[in-house]
Amino acid sequence: MLQLRPNCECCDRDLPPHSRDALICTFECTFCSDCVETRFAGTCPNCGGELVRRPVRPQRMLATYPASTERLRKPHPPCVAV
Repeated sequence: MLQLRPNCECCDRDLPPHSRDALICTFECTFCSDCVETRFAGTCPNCGGELVRRPVRPQRMLATYPASTERLRKPHPPCVAV
């Protein structure tokens, strides 16, 4: 089950479970669409994998399977000044 991380690892933008602006790689590294397009050219800076739109978990399932609340930030070179 996906963790549905709550923020962009680069700019720390909020990415709630229903967000269609969240992108992930196969390791669930999570970024907003703006950072993916302007900073990473669609490639995960952690693993080099493809970043794709994160699926939206149905609202009725969030009570049983909640999204993660752990915020992650990583000091990628294009994000350091953000």
